[in-house]
This record gives sequence, structure tokens and C-alpha cells, in this order.
Amino acid sequence: MAAQNQSNVLDFILIGFPGLPENLYSLASMSFFLIFIMSLYANLIVLLLIFLKPHLHQPMYIIIANLAASDLLFDMFTLPKIIAKYWLGDGSLSYSACFTQMFFVHYLGTFDSFIIMVMAIDRYVAICKPLQYHAIISNRVVAILCLVFWIFAAAVGLLVMFLGLWLPYCGPNMVKSCYCSLTPVAVLSCADSATVRRAVFIIAMIVHICPLSFIVFSYVIIFSKIYSSRRTDSWQKAIYTCTTHWFVIGFYFIPRLTVYTYNQIQLIPDADLNVLLICLYTFVPHFTSPMIFCLRTQEIKKTLRNVIKQATRNKKC
Repeated sequence: MAAQNQSNVLDFILIGFPGLPENLYSLASMSFFLIFIMSLYANLIVLLLIFLKPHLHQPMYIIIANLAASDLLFDMFTLPKIIAKYWLGDGSLSYSACFTQMFFVHYLGTFDSFIIMVMAIDRYVAICKPLQYHAIISNRVVAILCLVFWIFAAAVGLLVMFLGLWLPYCGPNMVKSCYCSLTPVAVLSCADSATVRRAVFIIAMIVHICPLSFIVFSYVIIFSKIYSSRRTDSWQKAIYTCTTHWFVIGFYFIPRLTVYTYNQIQLIPDADLNVLLICLYTFVPHFTSPMIFCLRTQEIKKTLRNVIKQATRNKKC
């Protein structure tokens, strides 16, 4: 296989939705802009509340803060460029910027999988072993787990990026996606990229299916526990919480694994459908998860109301 120094492509151009008519570019740019703003505010509110309020320095909220930070970073590294592409006609990324974006896409995507797994484990211990919760789950344990997964995910992101850099790029530079990730960039290589794409597919299956297996196992036990204790006052609240969690989990994992698998065996000829699925599993959970995991929590809602009331009183004064 040819080495990276044989590449003569200086930049890559994001296509977004290949079949989108130009008269719909404004609608696309506004949609991405609204998604960006909603994600920005939702995740920033969550991060600030958890960081500034000592009574929220608890394991569950530390996990949520890490998820919010990851989603916020992902959107900041990806959405501005696709917004600029549809709004200003500027979809160009330099060679190094494209592969830097590729690193963060696979880095933060991997981290999200594992942090959602940690969240499921936290819920399992809280619901199934409530008396042992503080002995098993502590701020220190959660902080160490999060740090380990930040480091592990970075290693995965670097590995994927270097596999992409290993390929030579000689001519086509039109990326049929909303951001630079391995598959839509690798298919532009002037060498056979099948081996690299297959290797990254295997990596993706490992870093997503392993956490998903733990998540499914945890929630099966959780639902069994809830069903067996359905006569208690808290069972309806517990099942509602778990069901809403599964909304985000389903949106994150199912379209992602579908795209990875179909792209590997070439079952999706429609590039626009492919990009739509990528947007669904990438951006939808980023602005819905803060509301589902955090802003619907009574303690967070109470804290947010108190902050708003305090700000209103200060403004009147």
C-alpha cells in the first residue's frame, strides 16, 4: 500500500447531502445552525450547573458532565464547517484540518459509547443495589473511569486517523458527508482502501458493540428488578427514567451500527440516506441527551429554577 507522502491533495471539500438542491441550502444551514445552538446551550447549561453547584458533585452528574463535554466538543469541531458550507458556500478543509477533524470524530464518538455504558452501570447499581451504591460508586471511582475512557478513546481516535493518513490521496477530494470521518475520506484514496476500511469497521464494532452489550445486560436486569417491585411507589418513575434513557441509547447506537455495517457491505446506494443516518446518530443525541439525562432530573430542574430566580432578583435590584 502506498504511503502518505505520495498524496498530492491539499484540501478536502465537504459535500454534505450530495443530492440536495441549491434552493434548499438555506434550509439546511438553518437546520444545522439551530441544532448547533440547541446543543451548545443545553450542554453548556448542564456543565455550568454541575461545575458551579457543589450539591451536584455526585457520581451520576459527573458522568453526565463528561457526556455533555464530549458532545459539546464534537459539535464545535464539526458543525461550524458544514454550516459554513451551506450558508457561505465554504465547505473546504485543509488536508491537516480534515484529518484533525477525523481524529476528534472517532475520539469523541468512541468516548460517548463508553460513557453511556458507565451511566448504565451507575443506574444498575442505583436501582438493583441501592444499599451498596455509595460503597461501589463514588466520585473518585467515576472520575478514574472517565479519565481511563478519555485516554482509551484518544488512542482509538489516533489509530483511526493514522490509518487514514497511511492512504495516498491523488485526485478526488469531495467528501460525501457532513464531516471528515474515515470511510467517506478513505474511499477517495487512489490506492485500494478496502483493508483500511475493514480494519476500522472491526475497531468500530468493538468500541460500540462491547459497551452496548453491557448496556443491554444492565437494563435487562434493571427492568427485571423494576417489574418485580412494581407495587412500590417508585417503580413508575424508575421505568419512565429507563425508557427515556433508551431513547438516546437507541438513537445513538442503532443508526450508527446500521451505517457502519451497510457501508461495509455496500447495501446503501443512496448517499443522501447515508448522510441523513449519520446526522441522526451524531447530532440528535447531542441536544436531546442533556434534556433527557439531566434537565428532566428534579434536582437539576430545582437548581436551574433557583439560578433563574436569583438572576431575576439581581436584575430587578
